[in-house]
Amino acid sequence: MKFVVQRVTEASVTVDDKIVGQIGKGFLVLVGVSEEDNKSVADKLVKKLVGLRIFEDSEGKTNLSLADVGGELLMISQFTLYANCKKGYRPSFIEAGKPEMANELYEYICEECKKSVPVVEKGIFGAHMHVSLLNDGPFTIILDSRDL
Repeated sequence: MKFVVQRVTEASVTVDDKIVGQIGKGFLVLVGVSEEDNKSVADKLVKKLVGLRIFEDSEGKTNLSLADVGGELLMISQFTLYANCKKGYRPSFIEAGKPEMANELYEYICEECKKSVPVVEKGIFGAHMHVSLLNDGPFTIILDSRDL
């Protein structure tokens, strides 16, 4: 499982010219699920995500978490995080989780995040989405379950 976490001052996701998710200060999270992922893996990444201290305190140090700043989450499913570009120029996505399983884990992740973060918005799994964000920093972190 992979989370690409971007600290934002605002972000939104649009499907068919309609905003389906929108947040202010917080994290835009791109969520990639692989075939080998499960709820136990998701739990580890969610715990790390909601505990990340990447907001600045009064001294300018990154010591504050989402809870400390009243931050929000915008969760976007993105199977392309498992693109394999080793051969040729056209990516292979065979490492990405099958849609039914990946969607189930994506929904599970969003529900688990809601236990710690009051505002959790999301995109639409499998839809063609337009994602807009104002990255704050820029500050982007990749959480990969293989590294945690």
